[in-house]
Amino acid sequence: MLNAKSSPGHSPLASHPGQPSIRVCIDRGGTFTDCVGIFPVEPTAEHPDGERVVVVKLLSEDPGHYADAPREGIRRILEAATGKSHLRDEPLDTSNLASIRMGTTVATNALLERKGEPCALVITRGFRDLLKIGNQARPRIFDLKIAKPDVLYQSVIQVNERVTLDDYTIGSHMTPSQPHADDCVVLGRTGERVRILTAPDWPDVRSQLQQAYDGGIRSIAVCLMHSYTFTANEEEVGRIARDIGFSHITLSSELVPMVKIVPRAHSATVDAYLTPGIRRYADGFSSGFDSGFSGMRVDFMQSDGGLAPINKFSGLR
Repeated sequence: MLNAKSSPGHSPLASHPGQPSIRVCIDRGGTFTDCVGIFPVEPTAEHPDGERVVVVKLLSEDPGHYADAPREGIRRILEAATGKSHLRDEPLDTSNLASIRMGTTVATNALLERKGEPCALVITRGFRDLLKIGNQARPRIFDLKIAKPDVLYQSVIQVNERVTLDDYTIGSHMTPSQPHADDCVVLGRTGERVRILTAPDWPDVRSQLQQAYDGGIRSIAVCLMHSYTFTANEEEVGRIARDIGFSHITLSSELVPMVKIVPRAHSATVDAYLTPGIRRYADGFSSGFDSGFSGMRVDFMQSDGGLAPINKFSGLR
């Protein structure tokens, strides 16, 4: 559905040739996609403020007519704004586009329908069931049957490593502990002293990661104890995973460097589960434009209501 059409040969943007002046806002839902295009025109009685608004409503999935609803909406807006024909099977001209802002339920639907990327959780040995146990909150303590949502990861890789914070010992008074000469104590990025109790067995980590990769896993979430301050072990896991060929690697120490491991692990797993699908959608969307959005602003709405550039849009937000 298009609420306005341009007459053949008439170009509302004739006084702004080649200028990036068309702003597009898109709401891509599961059933319908709504596109709004705003662009300058010569002031008239119909458009006294010198702007015209074009609204396009499409089915979000209609493969018999177009490959991508938002791109098809932009194509129709460009035709209405420029008075020129834009073929569906050719990359769209971006020279007149100033910005694109899109809200989409791609990630939400993938999460609700459990159609995200198969992924593995890499965690400190002994904590493989951490996300199944959670923080033991019981909001409905008297319910006779509790239905818990299943975890998002398919498998768990345990890293035989252990570090502990070394700043204080607990007694009648909390006093700074004294490191011994033979202890391995390093300074974390938060300023806390971290004692390395067990260094990882890196050949074993590589072997487990390779096994997961050979089993079809291409995305991993890495969350190790105290990695919010001591990041070295997570970074090495990430390096090994990249060397093996994993296409998506989420390090909790980079994504959400927070103290509590349960929410940190949840966040990392959600990102590893959803972001690959979002990236594929964003890359496919970008491929339908002649410049790949070079030099123009393209933002996606996050779950917190903020906007993120298309190259930084992720599953976590």
